[in-house]
Amino acid sequence: MEDIKIKITDRDGVTHEVDAPTDMNMNLMEVVRSYELAPEGTIGICGGMAMCASCQCYVKSAHELPEKSDDEDAMLAEAFNVEDDSRLGCQIHMTEDLDGLEVVLAPEA
Repeated sequence: MEDIKIKITDRDGVTHEVDAPTDMNMNLMEVVRSYELAPEGTIGICGGMAMCASCQCYVKSAHELPEKSDDEDAMLAEAFNVEDDSRLGCQIHMTEDLDGLEVVLAPEA
């Protein structure tokens, strides 16, 4: 497996093209944290358990993502700034199929 390229637009509107490993079972929230694209303590507050929505993002590319789990669906139902393309970054695991993924981090609630 190889790294994939993804584009992440941070909360300041700056787009970063980053390499995301597909062999470490990382999720999008962990990639954002590893590249420090959001201030510490503002993303992944619950540790990736789909319990806080701090890692909410808007998926802008046409990638087919796995169905939302009941937990993700319930959390997005309670979150702020939710759009039709909202997903929780902690629920998007890096796979080769996601090469070229483009996301925008949702505003901090």
